[in-house]
Amino acid sequence: MRALPGLRGLRGPPPALRLPLLLLCLLAGERGSWADGNTTASPLTSLPIPEVMMTKYSNLSLKSHNISLTASPLTSLPIPEVMMTKYSNLFLESHNISLTEHSSVPVEKNITLERPSAVELTCQFTTSGDVNSVNVTWKKGDEQLKNYHVNATEGILYTQYKFSIINSEQLGSYSCFFEEEKERRGTFNFGVPEVQRKNKPLITYVGDSVVLVCKCRHCAPLNWTWYSGNRSVQVPLDVHMNEKYAINGTNANETRLKIMQLSEDDKGSYWCHAMFQLGESQESVELVVISYLVPLKPFLGIVVEVILLVAIILFCEMHTQKKKMHTDDGKEFEQVEQLKSDDSNGIENNAPRHRKNEAMSQ
Repeated sequence: MRALPGLRGLRGPPPALRLPLLLLCLLAGERGSWADGNTTASPLTSLPIPEVMMTKYSNLSLKSHNISLTASPLTSLPIPEVMMTKYSNLFLESHNISLTEHSSVPVEKNITLERPSAVELTCQFTTSGDVNSVNVTWKKGDEQLKNYHVNATEGILYTQYKFSIINSEQLGSYSCFFEEEKERRGTFNFGVPEVQRKNKPLITYVGDSVVLVCKCRHCAPLNWTWYSGNRSVQVPLDVHMNEKYAINGTNANETRLKIMQLSEDDKGSYWCHAMFQLGESQESVELVVISYLVPLKPFLGIVVEVILLVAIILFCEMHTQKKKMHTDDGKEFEQVEQLKSDDSNGIENNAPRHRKNEAMSQ
């Protein structure tokens, strides 16, 4: 079916005229942009990508950040200052040591840390000589340190080292050295708090219960753990699996281990571990378990000695009495024999007398 001539649609330009018409449209757009004073880009790129996004999301809030660099970003601050900036929210620990030219022995200071901290160490050296001739160095153990500050006034030399301690590897000894004619040293020893316990062994009896106590003064460990065994082999005590043990503590700075129904197998060393953010500290408690017969052994020994001594004394007495009785019996026998001999002698002497008297009477 043929279409009506009045309803026939508009036809596009011939193919030969399409490209020139497109170029004319582009030129017209360029003229419009020049009239508005915008000469930075074509109509298709009149807005940079960020501006297009801001136009699209104009209802969002804008946050602007500015960074100013005066040198390379990796070398704008010394390493300790970078760390102090990064960990600026850490608690500040400031310590100092004073030395003089007459100091003959090193000066040491022990410092305990529970948590990560920013540290400022200052050493002061007083001398009557030229402070500019004194060589100043810092070391951590045997490792040479850098990025420390040195200031000098009249006869006094100051040096300061700033750093942060955020893990257990950074604990240890930090020393400042002043080298003039002789070397003077000041040392800061960093460590976690120490656990305290009784120095003497705890002695108890079979069948009893005992409470082992560990304390940490002026500190609050994150966690307490108990172990049994020696220093090389330690076995953790599981209070949930074994009703023989109970762990509690009235304060955060102490722990108590209760051992019930003791036997001789329970004797030995018990270790308490205090856990801090920078490491752990441990100490041992020695437990001695004995039976009730053990205290009686010395008493029984004394009783046996007394019995033996009494028996020896009685034996000696009996022997002495027997010996005395034999002596008395011998004397009596001698006396009887003497009396018999005397009697016999008397009879013999009287017989001649009787005969003589009879003869005279006749």
